[in-house]
Amino acid sequence: MNILPSKEQRRERLRFVFLLVFGVGLATSLVIYSKRDDISWYITPSKIAAGKAPVSRAFRVGGIVEVGSRKRLEDGITVRFTVTDCTRKVRVQYRGVLPDMFSEGKTAVAKGTLNKQGIFVASKVMAKHDEKYIPVAVKRSLANKKACNGTIVKSVVKET
Repeated sequence: MNILPSKEQRRERLRFVFLLVFGVGLATSLVIYSKRDDISWYITPSKIAAGKAPVSRAFRVGGIVEVGSRKRLEDGITVRFTVTDCTRKVRVQYRGVLPDMFSEGKTAVAKGTLNKQGIFVASKVMAKHDEKYIPVAVKRSLANKKACNGTIVKSVVKET
């Protein structure tokens, strides 16, 4: 009486394990491939002005919403505002209701595409509610900029 599996049984198990690993790998690859359009890049207004924005691909732009730049168009639904990184500016157009925490002089991130006129057409706008989580490099960059209104920079860059 032999309690060890036969050579055929071991081959079947090995084949099953191989197919299982291959199937999981294939499924993972398909999920990642299907989500490739959902991955968007964060680009500053300066990089957009330098022509480094992807063409006909969604990406995110972020910065400080310029004070006095928010305007609602005649249709009552579309809003235009300007986002700046204290060096360059980009006009953003969004059709929909802005988040409650969206306000001028605060940071915001918009996801969308850049049209031929250089206007960023956003499909989603997110308001940054707490600037204390802003990356250190961005804090330093904003602190060194002279072009921004001092009150905006003070609200974003808080010494710790």
